Amino acid sequence: MQLEITPELAELRAALRRFTTEVLEPLALEIDQTGEVPTRAWDVMRAQGYLGMRMPAQFGGGDVDLSTYCLALEEFSRSHRIFTLMLDATSGLNPIAIAKFGTPAQQERYLDGLCTGRLLASFALTEPGAGSDAQAISTKAEKTLTGWRLNGRKHYISGAHQADVLLVMAVNDAEKRSRGGISAFLVDKGTPGLTITRVDTTIGSDPIKICELTFEDCEIPNSAVLGEVGQGFKIAMSSLVSGRMGIACSCIGAADRLLEMSAAYARERHTFGKPLAERQAIQWMLADSATELAQARALTYETLRQIEAGENVGAAASMCKLAASEMVGRVADRAVQIHGGAGLVRGVPVERFYRDIRHYRVGEGSSEIQRMLIAREVLG
Repeated sequence: MQLEITPELAELRAALRRFTTEVLEPLALEIDQTGEVPTRAWDVMRAQGYLGMRMPAQFGGGDVDLSTYCLALEEFSRSHRIFTLMLDATSGLNPIAIAKFGTPAQQERYLDGLCTGRLLASFALTEPGAGSDAQAISTKAEKTLTGWRLNGRKHYISGAHQADVLLVMAVNDAEKRSRGGISAFLVDKGTPGLTITRVDTTIGSDPIKICELTFEDCEIPNSAVLGEVGQGFKIAMSSLVSGRMGIACSCIGAADRLLEMSAAYARERHTFGKPLAERQAIQWMLADSATELAQARALTYETLRQIEAGENVGAAASMCKLAASEMVGRVADRAVQIHGGAGLVRGVPVERFYRDIRHYRVGEGSSEIQRMLIAREVLG
């Protein structure tokens, strides 16, 4: 089921679907086999203008609106989660934060490379004692005669091992914290005092790594401050709505593909002389998945419409992220069950989806955090 969208977006969807099927899917199989993202994956995405989609045109970006960007995430998530991460790396928090809050010198230094994927950035917020409670971070930023000195530890930092620049949140005033006591710093790869102490492979696909970082008397200049001193928490929170909508659409695309694969397998696989598709148990699984997908899509598309119209959506973005991420988990679980043994084998797309989509209920605000935010609005 597809909800109505504008003719322009419908035309774009068709182009995105062809690109995903004909170009990205063969790359997805290669990525699964090698555990690496080939250079030509970046090359084809760049050549088609999909990198830096949301970045302002003056910095070399596509300057598209949130709905267009989310549609691209939805379609690319039908193939491999790594392609949605590539979009986010060039149109997500890091490049947009520099475009919005950066000085002309910072913009000139980083943005062309970031919005084309020639430079990679990573967002270093989470710590052993602070994840969802972002204002509880303990990494310290002390003022020096020539700049700042960072000391602390970050962990679960996505892609930090490949990042050319880190956007680091650190406490400059322990009393103020989220009310002007947290600052954002741009720390280049190779800066003395910055050490990548650990790189972990997650439950998801092999190329998706998370890292532990240590800052020991890491000296950075005044020019490394992004925005104003004390503005870090505002910068970190500035992309929450678009980030949650992006995840919701990624979940919708993955669920749509999982449902297609499940229906196709149910028609092909025979047991006891009948296709699985004729078994009521299988039919009900498919029916539940289709219904829940339609519900999540309707909520997400309507919220996107409201955002583009400039309306105050309140906690609706949290509702979209919660509904879609929980939905795709159930759809993936049913897909594996329908495929039986074939759904458990490495190299089969259903098995990869099952592992990759588990991240969505944790990353960028867990389901529990979204429920808390929604409840706050309900309770006034």
